[in-house]
Amino acid sequence: MIDHVSIGVRDFAKAQKFYDAVMKPLGYDRVSSGEGSAGYGKGSAGLWLGKTENPVPADDRSGLHFCFQAQTRKAVDAFHAAALKTGGRDNGKPGLRKDYGDNYYAAFVVDPDGYRIEAYCAKAE
Repeated sequence: MIDHVSIGVRDFAKAQKFYDAVMKPLGYDRVSSGEGSAGYGKGSAGLWLGKTENPVPADDRSGLHFCFQAQTRKAVDAFHAAALKTGGRDNGKPGLRKDYGDNYYAAFVVDPDGYRIEAYCAKAE
């Protein structure tokens, strides 16, 4: 349904370092780079970063977040660890979320610009 999502970031170098780190354990690469823009995905970009002076203001009550698929629970764990190591903050440690489903294993973080992101694996391990 959705081809890609673009988000504006204030500190492009910091955001690119963060997303390089958190996308890698999920099996996604930076597939496009330009001055002030970067695209992440497998083969083609599904997530774009763009430098802007006016990113969407962070609002924990908005309900807005982006969820990325992970192939394993270990990848979810690595995503969370990489986020905390590169300027993100915890918004839900890795673990099962039984209220979402029997095998819903996820971790939630907030990126350096305040965007809420999640990694999720549906496989029982």
